[in-house]
Amino acid sequence: MALMKSQTSVFIKLLFITHCFAQDYDFFYFVQQWPGSYCDTSSSCCYPTTGKPASDFGIHGLWPNYNDGTYPSNCDSSNPYDESQISDLISRMQQEWPTLACPSSNGSKFWSHEWEKHGTCSESVLDQHSYFQTTLNLKDQIDLLQILESAGIQADGNSYNLSSIQTAIENAVGYAPWIECNSDASGNIQLYQVYFCVDAWGTDLIKCPVFPTGTCASSIKFPSFDYSGNSFI
Repeated sequence: MALMKSQTSVFIKLLFITHCFAQDYDFFYFVQQWPGSYCDTSSSCCYPTTGKPASDFGIHGLWPNYNDGTYPSNCDSSNPYDESQISDLISRMQQEWPTLACPSSNGSKFWSHEWEKHGTCSESVLDQHSYFQTTLNLKDQIDLLQILESAGIQADGNSYNLSSIQTAIENAVGYAPWIECNSDASGNIQLYQVYFCVDAWGTDLIKCPVFPTGTCASSIKFPSFDYSGNSFI
């Protein structure tokens, strides 16, 4: 009888551990953002204190999601952003994950938001360092600007067919992306963000179980990133 009680106790503990550490999401959205479209809006933008970012897609985030289109957020207030845990990644993050929000900052507030809102919901799989490193590695894996330029789609202020942009990316990475648009200061619809789906471990691209809501126009502008102060040059 004592043995049976002991075995039952061990079984309950194992169930508890499995429940606590199993990931509570189905996949990630990995989102890249075009800085020219972020800045070319009525609200404008501010360069980070480290200087103007490169004319390249930057990381917005790595966001856990459920297959039904909902998502978890702010999952663990006891595990706040701690920059000392990612000190070896800061240089890469300044280049590949810059902030364009105003007022100008060094990026820490942006990264803190991404970790505390999204990263803490994946901490059973990715600790804080792994979360940021995994996201940076995904950016290196998907050279989005090169993919588009190879298909003749340039950040030159011209408009391109949305279907051509989607096809170029799908042909390069193997899976259809989701494109998010915004409006420039004149009301033109433009390429803003590109969503990829990644497995729950953050390692492999997958077919998206569900896309976010919203639509773009059939023809969208791809603005240059020639922004200086409060105006484009």
